[in-house]
Amino acid sequence: MTRTVTSTAPGLNHPRQPEVPGLFTLVLHTHLPWLAHHGRWPVGEEWLYQSWSAAYIPLVRVLRTLAAENRRHLVTLGVTPVVAAQLDDPYCLQGMHHWLANWQLRALEATHIRKAAQAGPTSTPEALRELGAREYTEAERELGEFETLWRHGGSPVFRELLDGDVIELLGGPLAHPFQPLLNPRLREFALREGLADAWQRFAHTPAGIWAPECAYAPGMERDYAAAGIGHFMVDGPSLHGDTALGRPVSGSNVVAFGRDLQVSYRVWSPKSGYPGHPAYRDFHTYDHTTGLKPARVTGRHVPSQSKAPYDPERADAAVDTHVADFVETVRQRLISESARIGRPAHVVAAFDTELFGHWWYEGPVWLERVLRALPAAGIRVGTLSEAVTGDYVGAAVELPPSSWGSGKDWQVWAGEQVADLVQLNGEVVDAALATVDKALTQATGSLTLAPRDFVADQILRETLLTVSSDWPFMISKDSAADYARYRAHLHAHATREIAGALAAGRRGHAQRLADGWNRADGLFGALDARRLPSA
Repeated sequence: MTRTVTSTAPGLNHPRQPEVPGLFTLVLHTHLPWLAHHGRWPVGEEWLYQSWSAAYIPLVRVLRTLAAENRRHLVTLGVTPVVAAQLDDPYCLQGMHHWLANWQLRALEATHIRKAAQAGPTSTPEALRELGAREYTEAERELGEFETLWRHGGSPVFRELLDGDVIELLGGPLAHPFQPLLNPRLREFALREGLADAWQRFAHTPAGIWAPECAYAPGMERDYAAAGIGHFMVDGPSLHGDTALGRPVSGSNVVAFGRDLQVSYRVWSPKSGYPGHPAYRDFHTYDHTTGLKPARVTGRHVPSQSKAPYDPERADAAVDTHVADFVETVRQRLISESARIGRPAHVVAAFDTELFGHWWYEGPVWLERVLRALPAAGIRVGTLSEAVTGDYVGAAVELPPSSWGSGKDWQVWAGEQVADLVQLNGEVVDAALATVDKALTQATGSLTLAPRDFVADQILRETLLTVSSDWPFMISKDSAADYARYRAHLHAHATREIAGALAAGRRGHAQRLADGWNRADGLFGALDARRLPSA
C-alpha cells in the first residue's frame, strides 16, 4: 500500500508522488592531502583553493539554503582531519582570501580584453567579456560569503550544520593513511587522534567514518568498535554487490555500508557520467590569459581550441534532465531492491565532495535540485546513522580485503608501481615508533608519566604525512606522480632527520629541526605522542 505525502518545506505546496519504500543516503567524502607550504601550481595550494572555492563554499551554500526550507538529515558528509585542519589554518585562510580576490581581478581582466591572445571560439573578446562578467559576479559573491561566514575557519561553518541536524559527520584517521598496510600501533593512534580532532573542531564525535580509500582488512572492525565507531563505508564489490542493507561485520556490532554502484555510476564512473555532457563546462580547457575556463565540453573528441563557449542556459537545462534521470534511477532501484529482499531497502550513493563544483562545475546546482526532487518523488532521504536506527541492517558478513580503487583490491596502494613507497613507509614507521618510545620513556621509565614532548609529536606528525594514501594513489594513477614521490620522500626525510638527531642524543638540534619542520607541517596541534599505544 502506498500513501501520498505533502511537502512541509516553504514554497513547495504541491503534493508529492506516492511514497517509495526504503531510504536513500547521499554520502560525500571530503579529502585533499596537506598542501599548505608545499608548492602552489600546478599541484599544491592552488588545488586547495580551487576545491574550497568551487566545491566547499557552494556545498555549504546549498546545505544552508535547504536548511532554511526546514530540510534536515540531507547528507552524510565525511570531512577528513587533514581537510578540516586546512580549512581552519590561518595561513590557508589568508591564502584563500587572496585567491578569491585574485579570481575577481582575473574576471575583471577578461571583461577588458580587446584582442584574443589565442585562436578559437572561446577566446574572442566578446566571449571573454561575457565570461568575465559572469565570473566577476560569482567571485564577488564568494568573497562576501567567505568574509562573513568562513573568516574564522571551516569548523564553525560545519558545526552549525551539525547542530541543526542538516548533516551527519563522518570522521577518519589523521592524515588519511591506507590503514591495512599500517603498523597497528600507528593505525590505532591515527584513528583515535582523528576522532579527537573532530570533537575539538566540531564538538561532535563522529559515530561513523569514511575509511581512507574505503580500505578494509579483516579485523579492522575490532579497531573501530574499540574506538567507538559504529559504521563505516566500503565499496559495493566488498559486499559482493548486495548493498541493499548495511551489514554487521564478522560478528561485531560495527556496520559496513556499501556504495551502490548502479546508482553512483549514473553520476560518475571511470568511463561515463553526467559531468561529461556536452553542455557542461569543460574542466580541462583554460583561457591562458586569464586562467578562466571558458568552454563547454562540446564533444568527447573535440580539441580544446575548437570547443564551443560555455552557455549557462544550455547547461541549466542539462542539470534538470540529469536531476530527473537520477531521481528515477533511485526510485526504481529502491522499488526493485525492496522487492528482491522482501523488506524496505537502503540505497547509498557516494562520491568525492570535490566532484561537485571543482570537477563538475554544475554539480552544486544539481545537488540542490536533486535534494529537493527526491522527497518530492516520494523518496525518503536520510543519513547512515538513520539507516542504523531505522533497522536498514541485515545479516552479518565477512568482508574481504578491499578498497574502492582499481580492481577493488589494494593494488593501487601496494602494487608494483609503488613497492618502493611501501618499503619506505615501513622503514620510516618502524624507526619513528622506536625513537618516540625511547624518548618518552627515557626520563620517567613510563610513557604515560612522560611530559609532553614537542619533538616526539613532530616525528609522528611527519610520519603520518609520509604514509598518506594520496602519494601512492597519485603515482599509480600517474597524476602528478613526481610531486607525490617528492612529498613522500620529503616527509620521510623530515622524520628521519628529527629522529636521527634525537636518537643520537642531540636533543637541542632535534628541537630546532622539529621547530623548522613544524613551520610547514604544523597541522594537528593537539596531536600528543604520549597517547601512542604501547608496543
